[in-house]
Amino acid sequence: MRYIIPPAPQASVAVVDTSDRFPVRRIYCVGRNYAEHIREMGNDERDPPFYFTKPADAVVESGTEIAYPPATSDLHHEVELVLAIGKGGADIALEDATTHIWGAAVGIDLTRRDIQLEAKKAGRPWDMAKGFDHSAPIGALVPLADAGDLTKGNIWLDVNGERRQTGDLSEMIWSAAECVTHLSTLVTLAPGDLIMTGTPSGVAAIGKGDKLTAGIDGLPSLSLSVSG
Repeated sequence: MRYIIPPAPQASVAVVDTSDRFPVRRIYCVGRNYAEHIREMGNDERDPPFYFTKPADAVVESGTEIAYPPATSDLHHEVELVLAIGKGGADIALEDATTHIWGAAVGIDLTRRDIQLEAKKAGRPWDMAKGFDHSAPIGALVPLADAGDLTKGNIWLDVNGERRQTGDLSEMIWSAAECVTHLSTLVTLAPGDLIMTGTPSGVAAIGKGDKLTAGIDGLPSLSLSVSG
């Protein structure tokens, strides 16, 4: 086979304490999965889960400095638990869901909130609000056996050393396992898929020169800076 142009490099995420990499196929994001965040955004917490996506090459390594993205003056942070799918499938039973999860990491869903709000008002897709370049910072993955209990644990994000977001994984409306099960009724999951599982309350704007640190109990922290 000969490609007309060179194929893009394989997007991947670091694996903790090794030189191994986890290849990224797709990034699925769960919207509105913490009740307090749903309320702060003015939505109904009783709604069922819904999903949007980010391109695989939106992944950013921990420790990276990114440029402030174009076409926005309201860039927001959203810290999230990220699940890495190691075994694919469709219509996955809830009791089998964790067997499909290879590992977990801390992630930040960067959002151009002004573009998102305009899209909501017009009834248009969120792609340009959520799926822009460098919009998916993700820390090192930890194999599931070493990641601890993903049903509970502190989740937090600091900006310039000041706590902005804090919550607990137990506050997720849809658990990690339930996210895998429900999403698998809509698409066939495959090895290499990532699921960003939603953010707690406290989302807010960040600007040029800001330094972000995010963490979840039992997982390596994630750091990020925005160039001035």
